[in-house]
Amino acid sequence: MMLAKLSATALAAAVLLAGCSASRPAAGSGMSMSSVSATAPAAPVSGDQVNIDGFAFAPATLTVSVGTTVTWTNRDEEPHTVAASDGSFHSPGMGTGATFTHTFTTPGTFEYVCSIHPMMRGTVVVTR
Repeated sequence: MMLAKLSATALAAAVLLAGCSASRPAAGSGMSMSSVSATAPAAPVSGDQVNIDGFAFAPATLTVSVGTTVTWTNRDEEPHTVAASDGSFHSPGMGTGATFTHTFTTPGTFEYVCSIHPMMRGTVVVTR
């Protein structure tokens, strides 16, 4: 009786282990293994938008014409700000999903940072 229980337990363990193991398909079999990314793809960015995601501004450098309104969208889980190095614009703290806009009325190069995380840097180049 004890031997039967031990055999049944060993058989169950072997079946479980076999089901948990993975094997690669044979070369030329037409089957392939694929990996799944744990991160969602970045949202598309149009010519006047900047996404804040993964503690970075994307794109890091944006070129626009005078009169363009740029929108920053925080897609990160952490709060961020958008603060011009020359003080010409500064957003309030932005939670996930929040946006900030600024209209550029003069040509020039405008560097900005997140005042909460100053290692985050970006640039808007404004042309005529």
